[in-house]
Amino acid sequence: FYVDRRPIRVFTNKQAVGVPFPTSQPMRVYASIWNADDWATQGGRVKTNWANAPFIASYSNFRAIPCPSSSKSPLCGQQPSAPVSATSSSGGGNGQGLKQVPTVDDWTRKMTRLLQRKYMIYNYCADVNRFAQGLPPECSN
Repeated sequence: FYVDRRPIRVFTNKQAVGVPFPTSQPMRVYASIWNADDWATQGGRVKTNWANAPFIASYSNFRAIPCPSSSKSPLCGQQPSAPVSATSSSGGGNGQGLKQVPTVDDWTRKMTRLLQRKYMIYNYCADVNRFAQGLPPECSN
């Protein structure tokens, strides 16, 4: 996912280790805001300052470029506007999602790591206290 052409999250296909991945089905983005004081804020050390409530989140200049699974839109065959490269085809050109499977290039990988180091507070793939029996399979390299 990109915001202002900056990579926010990369979802790698880990079907080989049993993690479901939407290769031939519609995918959607759903966002919610909740109180995660007890686990997502540096192990609960950083608490929400409720004196600043109510908290309001909003979007401005939001533009989504979807590729509906049932559409034969020409957009579905184009590359995203961010720097990725297409390496293989999927879906047999039947209009099911992107006709090209984008892969993350070196710039995107470096930018993702930079933004994570600067802004990410919590990464469940690094939370060995929460997953004492072992990290989820999608966290493997």
